[in-house]
Amino acid sequence: MRHTTRQITFAAAVLALILAACSPSAPATTAPTQPVEALPASTTAAPVTDAAPATSEPPSGGSELMLFVIQPETSQAQFQIEEVLAGSPNTVIGTTHKVAGIIRLDPARPAASQVGPITVETGTLVTDNSFRNRAISNFILQSGKYPLATFTSTALAGMPASVAVGATFKFTLTGDLTLRDITKPVTFEVTVTAEAADRISGKATATVRRADFALTIPSVPQVASVSEDVRLEIDFTAQRSG
Repeated sequence: MRHTTRQITFAAAVLALILAACSPSAPATTAPTQPVEALPASTTAAPVTDAAPATSEPPSGGSELMLFVIQPETSQAQFQIEEVLAGSPNTVIGTTHKVAGIIRLDPARPAASQVGPITVETGTLVTDNSFRNRAISNFILQSGKYPLATFTSTALAGMPASVAVGATFKFTLTGDLTLRDITKPVTFEVTVTAEAADRISGKATATVRRADFALTIPSVPQVASVSEDVRLEIDFTAQRSG
């Protein structure tokens, strides 16, 4: 993935921020190794349905990029936030499978790869409490007006020299997270496994602060406090297209 600007909707980030303090709720309680073989080169795939197109063009002078599409049914965006509920510590978790995005991978030169756009539908985030869910969607994230959370990448660091089937690698992805009408820089720690020549999976994590996105959490008598930090996670699988 590459340091050209792209969009990744990480609606999950915001979601986490909101869920915790919206209402009283009960406390929530490698791929198999195979002989290493290089991923085959491929021509750039045709435009993908249900995922926004990448905005940057493939780098000049290199091999063509392989297009992978995130599969919503086996992917999940999540936020976690800590609160004190009825005098006891509680972790609020919100999740959604409505994650969309693409990854353009150059197996011979991973540093030339591209990530995004990736989006999360904020109105589909679900916690363990229906009142909290409505508060997050209608009040905190204003999903009717701002239905998507978006992350636009600006820098990619720590990519390996090459990628082979069965290999797992880590890197950092820095960019701008837009939640409602506020955009702030965020850095994700990413781990990716090349499960097969046509399939990759991974996890991206980051921590954001509620105040940075002006997220107002309603006051609830049973909730004594809500943490300022919100942990964002995306577990994804992506299938090669074309």
